[in-house]
Amino acid sequence: MRTDVEIRKGERVDDLHRNGYHIIQDPKRFCFGVDAVILSGFTRVKKGEHVLDLGTGTGIIPILLEARTKGSRFIGLEIQKESVEMAKRSVFLNDIAEKVEIREGDIKEAVKLFGGSSFDVVTSNPPYMNAGGGLQNPSAPKAIARHEILCTLEDVVKTAANVLRPKGRFYLIHRPQRLTDILVLLRQYGLEPKRLRFVHSYAEKEPSMVLVEAVRGGNPMVKVQPPLLIYETAGVYTKEIDEIYYGEGQA
Repeated sequence: MRTDVEIRKGERVDDLHRNGYHIIQDPKRFCFGVDAVILSGFTRVKKGEHVLDLGTGTGIIPILLEARTKGSRFIGLEIQKESVEMAKRSVFLNDIAEKVEIREGDIKEAVKLFGGSSFDVVTSNPPYMNAGGGLQNPSAPKAIARHEILCTLEDVVKTAANVLRPKGRFYLIHRPQRLTDILVLLRQYGLEPKRLRFVHSYAEKEPSMVLVEAVRGGNPMVKVQPPLLIYETAGVYTKEIDEIYYGEGQA
């Protein structure tokens, strides 16, 4: 970890437990959650592939994917200027600027920024709440991260379809109650669902998240994987979550 990167008042530096990497966060804006870490564990990136993360926020997903996979290029796209600036400092903090880039821009403009059919993998941990879905956080950065204020689920899916190469893969984490919307939109934009996995806090609880893998122009057939459990007991992660957080990486 470099020591010449500015850490500003109110910010903190958190250990990612991967490759000695750390991330700069501001609790007053938004801090990444377990969903981003789980998505990084679900995402498959092959050697030499190029990856785009839509709505990257703190840059957590590109940084984790660089640490755990053999992809060659990772770009995080984020519309909030302050988040972009902070994520860029995290990239420099970990000395990975040769492979990870943070770009400021609107998801809806991604094709103009990067060109169509330009990525092998696209990831997104988008705002979960649609219009009217839940109380909005009074903090604008947190509200933008959690509610479909600046982009909708359709914006994310459409963009992923447009920037993916044929047979490229899209990875998404969302709420199970939006699953019908997700599957309909994926098919609408030529992304064929291939893997689904529901995430449960505890074995006896209903799922709180769903992971989705879709392939651009893939053949119809979806595999529902065994559920992913976060906790064995209160405050104790399952073995699989421990591996996602602290394991050696991905083949």
